[in-house]
Amino acid sequence: MHDNFHVFISAYYASVTSSALMVNLCMTFCASNFPGCGVARFLGLMNGPWATLIVRELLGGPLRFGEIKDRLTGISAHTLTNSLRKFEDHGLLTRTVYPEIPPRVVYELTPAGQELRTVLNSMNDWALSVPMVAQMPDSTHAL
Repeated sequence: MHDNFHVFISAYYASVTSSALMVNLCMTFCASNFPGCGVARFLGLMNGPWATLIVRELLGGPLRFGEIKDRLTGISAHTLTNSLRKFEDHGLLTRTVYPEIPPRVVYELTPAGQELRTVLNSMNDWALSVPMVAQMPDSTHAL
């Protein structure tokens, strides 16, 4: 994946976390309210910017927990663990435990998880086609 994608997704994360309104929208969204909508299901699975960033890292190949955490500065172990479990439950990744001392655990996207590459590339292409607008301070967005 090209570097512009990494810049885009990191900028997306920064904008979501800096906007109280956007965070509030993310917290109140529930995919089950839209049972027949694939976009809603996608948003439910990829809940929050960390999920997209985790997938972005795993698109490069299998990684251990610590490697993912080190690449995503600021993510908590709790958030990473919950996201990885959710992805595993939905068949987006596999978790392989190797019988070693200490145990080695490796996470890898399944073919279904790998299909997210086209989705993320499309997001990247679209975002790069939209003109950049100077970001205004949050205080100017008060309701």
